[in-house]
Amino acid sequence: EGFRPGVMERLGLGPEDCLAMNKNLVYGRMTGWGQEGPLAKTAGHDINYIALTGALEAMGRKGETPPPPLNLVGDFGGGGMFLALGIVSALLNIKNGGKGQVVDAAMVDGASVLMSMFYAFKASGYWKEERESNMLDGGAHFYDTYKCKDGKFLSVGAIEPQFYSVLLEKLEISDPDFQEQMNREKWPELKVIMKEKIKLKSRDEWAEIFDGTDACVAPVLTLSEAPEHHHMKARKSFIEFEGIMQPAPAPRFSESNAKIRHTPVKAGHNNDEICKKFDLDRSCFS
Repeated sequence: EGFRPGVMERLGLGPEDCLAMNKNLVYGRMTGWGQEGPLAKTAGHDINYIALTGALEAMGRKGETPPPPLNLVGDFGGGGMFLALGIVSALLNIKNGGKGQVVDAAMVDGASVLMSMFYAFKASGYWKEERESNMLDGGAHFYDTYKCKDGKFLSVGAIEPQFYSVLLEKLEISDPDFQEQMNREKWPELKVIMKEKIKLKSRDEWAEIFDGTDACVAPVLTLSEAPEHHHMKARKSFIEFEGIMQPAPAPRFSESNAKIRHTPVKAGHNNDEICKKFDLDRSCFS
């Protein structure tokens, strides 16, 4: 359930009520702020939750406003994925002789856990809080996105030396300064050279040059383009079902793969069916 704390209890459907009827019940609760704390009963959305974790401030370009990212880190990564993992873990605990319990999946908690690596970097002195000062936040010339000749973009992530050398080879860069890959003082000037180099060709021209190499380069695709990429098509990462293109279920299992049963529906699509099933007045959905 995803109501504010106390709502299910008020309805007589809280954890204590339900676990009293079934001691092996796993009761999943997913909220933004969690079941306790000063903000527990206040409203919020993904952008607010990740703002309190340090994630939002770490994104974007130096000196600019943090961008409003897609709601993946808080809602789906920090919330949905942690709730699913928590429920499965609680079910395994029951199978091994444990009792039913409540899973409190707060998006602010899950998003904080997703930031663990960066907090570890900070603790070890490897992370600076100023944006574009680090390897993974756009500071490094070998880990960023670049605009191409046609205005489209290329993603570059050649961190390891062996992959970095392939990147330089394919870009036809022989400047000796590029051999000092991890010299942070040189990153800004090397990035300028990279920008000018990548502007010489279109995104798709670069994609063809880098395709199948170990340079860690990929074209930045739109939602319409992604399902048409040859790798995504080969893996069937997207499925057209009843005329609608959508991502295929993941992860994949060797013995029990999931199947798509229906397409996304518009709000109100099942109103008549629901009213009939529960003998409700159709006007309550008007």
